[in-house]
Amino acid sequence: MDRRTALSSILAVSGAGILPAEAAKIKAQPFIYSLNMSTLRGHKLGFRKELEVASKAGFGSVEIWINTLQDYLKTGGTLQEAKKIINDLGIKVEDAIGFATWIVDDESARSKAIEQLKVEMDQLAQIGCPRIAAPPMGATTGASLDLAKVAERYRTILELGDKTGVVPHLELWGFSKNLSRVGEILYVAVESGHPSARLLMDVYHLHKGGSGMDAVKDVGKPLVEIFHINDYPATPPRETITDADRVYAGDGVAPLKDLLKSLKNPDRPVILSFEVFNKDYYAQDALLVAKTGLTKMKKVTEGV
Repeated sequence: MDRRTALSSILAVSGAGILPAEAAKIKAQPFIYSLNMSTLRGHKLGFRKELEVASKAGFGSVEIWINTLQDYLKTGGTLQEAKKIINDLGIKVEDAIGFATWIVDDESARSKAIEQLKVEMDQLAQIGCPRIAAPPMGATTGASLDLAKVAERYRTILELGDKTGVVPHLELWGFSKNLSRVGEILYVAVESGHPSARLLMDVYHLHKGGSGMDAVKDVGKPLVEIFHINDYPATPPRETITDADRVYAGDGVAPLKDLLKSLKNPDRPVILSFEVFNKDYYAQDALLVAKTGLTKMKKVTEGV
């Protein structure tokens, strides 16, 4: 499949099956609000309690961390029970944050990562989660990878997604040696030649990696289903800012309104997932943090 065919397939798959009623709903609601459990990670609540807090705060969607789910399973929980918790709370698990080293040059490590992803995707499929993040884990330092080879490796895990129904979304990490810029992830997605290729970007990582918010305009809307929203302060500078410096949407200096206009998709709502690792927030009540995050997300999307 060549690049033009791949892009056409992405467009066709993404635009298929939209009914008039769905189109009306999309027009009225361009964004779905989600909570990434990184935001509560420092509270050490565990799988069930994290979901309960998200639900009480008013979120209908969440991103879980795969290791939190697996810790739940190790302590006696089952996938059937996990799915029941999710359903009883009326929560939709939109995505899972995973860290398999699918991207690395080391063939042995990559083979282990594929086996790891098979297990994780199977677990996620059983609880109704349709996506898993695919960051450049294992390649954040060291040599620059051949992006053509990365595209082949991404296609391999996309083909796993064909079998499981859980699609890996190529994640931008702004601090990384590899896949730190929008041009890199866009190249890999298109060169994979797979119609399910999708990109997972983040306000902070767009800033940290130097691509900036305007780069989102260059990404075709069908490639973005879910997006990590947060904000960053004026200081520290981009070169030294870290994950822990992320703040609530609207509390920093990121040009969020323009970004959201670029993200808005007339064909379907984009999932905005609030992701921070802020130690000050970890010291506060978890429910208060979740509620504040949702309130501020809704405020920055007003009028978009």
